[in-house]
Amino acid sequence: MKHLVWMTAILLLSRAAFAQEKLPVILPYNPQNIRELYLDTNNHHTAFKPILHVDTSAMYTRPDTTRRSWIHRKLFDEHLLEFRNKEYNVFIDFLPDFQIGKSRDGSRTNWLNTRGAIIQANVGTKFYFESSFYENQGKFPLYLDQYIRKNDIVPGQGGIKDYSEGKAFDFNYANALLSYTPNKYLNFTLGYGQNFIGDGYRSLILSDIQFSYPYLKITGNLGSVQYTAMWTQFMDKHSKSFNTAYKDLGFLKKWGVFHFLDWNVNKRLTIGLFDAVIWPDADSTGRKRGFDWSYMNPIIFLRPAEFSQGSSDNALVGANIKYKLLPKTTVYGQLVLDEFKLKEVFGGKGWWANKQSYQLGFRSFDLFKVKNLDLQGEGNVVRPYTYSYSTTYINYEHYNQSLAHPQGANFWEVLGIATYRYKRWYGRGELVYSKYGDDPDAKSNFGHDISKPYTTHPREYGNWIGQGVKTSLLYAQGTIAYVLNPKYNLRLEASLAARRVKNDIESKNDLIFSFGLRSTFRQFYYDF
Repeated sequence: MKHLVWMTAILLLSRAAFAQEKLPVILPYNPQNIRELYLDTNNHHTAFKPILHVDTSAMYTRPDTTRRSWIHRKLFDEHLLEFRNKEYNVFIDFLPDFQIGKSRDGSRTNWLNTRGAIIQANVGTKFYFESSFYENQGKFPLYLDQYIRKNDIVPGQGGIKDYSEGKAFDFNYANALLSYTPNKYLNFTLGYGQNFIGDGYRSLILSDIQFSYPYLKITGNLGSVQYTAMWTQFMDKHSKSFNTAYKDLGFLKKWGVFHFLDWNVNKRLTIGLFDAVIWPDADSTGRKRGFDWSYMNPIIFLRPAEFSQGSSDNALVGANIKYKLLPKTTVYGQLVLDEFKLKEVFGGKGWWANKQSYQLGFRSFDLFKVKNLDLQGEGNVVRPYTYSYSTTYINYEHYNQSLAHPQGANFWEVLGIATYRYKRWYGRGELVYSKYGDDPDAKSNFGHDISKPYTTHPREYGNWIGQGVKTSLLYAQGTIAYVLNPKYNLRLEASLAARRVKNDIESKNDLIFSFGLRSTFRQFYYDF
């Protein structure tokens, strides 16, 4: 916070420099404008997000802004505070998210009161800095309320405190990013936030559905090849009081290292290879391990390194593929191998440790030649026990949420998302249908809950997707919004969502309406 105050003070003293030549603005692509990369005739690296780019259009506002009042310009066209000159750009915004709505039969009132702030700055064309903070109170629809109380976290937004006599929640979270690009070949990023690997709505490799975490990322570009190495620190919230020698230090931490090699084979095809290792900061007895420097080499293939240590660290490998089928249609897919034995995979007996996941999808832009009418379709399949481990100390999880898909494992899913933009109007429709195998009680483990140890699997063979309590999920949502200010996505938004979960034990139905004044490009995932 002190850095924010310091930078703001310096910039306020520099207003005399505003008349100087302006510098191009460095900004991250957001979910709405990343479509530009898919529509470009050149093949871009689109899988590892966030992606920074130089945006000259962000330097300018409407030609007639000088004729408008200050209030009009700040509400509809500009950042709250803007500082631009030939040496740096700085943007500061207040980010509200005020919502109110009804769910189920209309007897439950839901609401959200978020006050946020963000500062974005670039110094020259090599440094980019971003920091944001959000203070929140909210009451959620019943299914989210139950999820929050069970997992002690608001999805993607951190831990909770009771509010309004336990009827609502108080929570806050922050993100930060510092990027340095010394030349066109290298980028160094130090952050506290989320990352995403893939071209889909979901990612089976690394998603952005969870709470923020610290990371260091190094990206190299050479010709058509992009290589990224990232080191992270995650938190195991299941380890509240597992050992008296360690409990005063808070929750158990765990480390992660990720490698992603992305190759633009030609103007249509991109192939990406991925590997990762998760290891604990300390074991269940409190014995400290800390950061394992054997994983610091950014160019090694991790599985041999993990094996050579004689460790039981959690290793995964995978692939991400993208192919431009038509000028405005791209197909993509993912494969993740958590465990793999060729004999067992092709044996067809459903060995419990055949832990794999698959994705296949497409993106189509300007559908039926209607500008800004986009459609995305996707299917995801995850076998039982994928992403789980013998302990939560090193499973593929952070802050009680999966690092991949919000459903965990033991499911298949199909989804479709249509969006349309016309001037400042924005519409979005989403439909998700999935089937998964739930556990009939807390002691059972049929492979859906990745926080349960896979050592408790009930049988060696005959493990198939949907085993356990066969459950279907149908989620549909329609959203319409009027964007007041595109600079930080301030909008008036109305949304209607329907959710049905059904199995042989029970059937739950929710109908959720909400209306509010919202801002920022954050994306939360409540469609599970």
